[in-house]
Amino acid sequence: MTNTRPTAPDGGGPAREPADSRPLRPAADDGARTPSGADGEARTGGNLDPAGGHPRPAAGLDARLVVDRPAFRLDITLTAAPGDVVALLGPNGAGKTTALRALAGLTPLTDGHLRLDGTSLEDTPTESRPVGVVFQDYLLFPHLSALDNVAFGPRCRGAGKAEARAQAAAWLERMGLAGHAGAKPRRLSGGQAQRVALARALATRPRLLLLDEPLAALDARTRLEVRAQLRRHLAEFEAVSVLVTHDPLDAMVLADRLVVVEHGRVVQEGTPTDIARRPRTDYIAQLVGLNLYRGQAAGHTVRLHAGPAITTTEELSGPVFVAFPPSAVTLFRDRPSGASARNLWHCEVAGLETQGDQIRAALTGDLPLAADLTTVAAAELDLHPGASVWATVKATQTHAYPA
Repeated sequence: MTNTRPTAPDGGGPAREPADSRPLRPAADDGARTPSGADGEARTGGNLDPAGGHPRPAAGLDARLVVDRPAFRLDITLTAAPGDVVALLGPNGAGKTTALRALAGLTPLTDGHLRLDGTSLEDTPTESRPVGVVFQDYLLFPHLSALDNVAFGPRCRGAGKAEARAQAAAWLERMGLAGHAGAKPRRLSGGQAQRVALARALATRPRLLLLDEPLAALDARTRLEVRAQLRRHLAEFEAVSVLVTHDPLDAMVLADRLVVVEHGRVVQEGTPTDIARRPRTDYIAQLVGLNLYRGQAAGHTVRLHAGPAITTTEELSGPVFVAFPPSAVTLFRDRPSGASARNLWHCEVAGLETQGDQIRAALTGDLPLAADLTTVAAAELDLHPGASVWATVKATQTHAYPA
């Protein structure tokens, strides 16, 4: 069942879900996620939910999502094995939400395909799809208790009231909310409401779990705690999870694989480590906090398409990217005479921003870049917008890779 915007439960619903739908596996002792296929085989056995169920083989998600709209076209491919958590990242208007709605059956495909566990879903009614959704604002029934909110899914699948409430109680206990079963949503904290919404989505035993900015409604302190809890619950989920988020930290912590979407297309995908180490667009570089440039390499020298040359430790040839962190940049007010760094550029301070106990300087000039320095260093250099500075970066602190 797709958990779309709730309507008041009436005690009825479609026929009960077949007993072979596979839910969460028992929690690992350390809460760490086991990568799918780590043992060379699909994970298929011993995966029961708190209320019971039977395991079955699963093939995961295989989708090409094509949605045409005036002045916009989404065309992306998504694949994921059972147990994978995939994060969709991208700027506003990139197509992330459209992709999520297409997976849920809320937005029809113009072209492409959507297969889950080998079954085509393009013509399957939204309410009949084995898909659970956790919305950004959770959409809990305000007039129902936490227990009855979670029981709503099993009730719609044909479970009797007592059975549905028993399943819901098991899920709330798993989420650490047994003591809040009788509470209405208005009496729950943001983190508690998020876990109730997650329990409601999982109570239908979905084969695909969709999470739309699941932590966006939380304050910074609560977000840290709930992120850790959500990571544990996703690590236990045996089917496919797709997460949409604007927060790179949420994506890095929660996902096994990142898919970056810009202008309706996938521009890069890979593990969080791969993406962070080798960004391929300015958007991704900003997400992971790197200065990124593109140029032509000849040996250890990269001539930028619009700008100076950068000396690197890698010896390459042809089109390349060059990246380095803002922390690798050293600033001087006067041209350094004895600097060992081969990379030296004359710049001007365009802006200053406080980031925790550091100052990030945005520089223009020979090479537009960002530089991080301590507040003490910024004061000693008397940095201010318009100040003239020299920036250096050691070749050993750059990273070049094929474009």
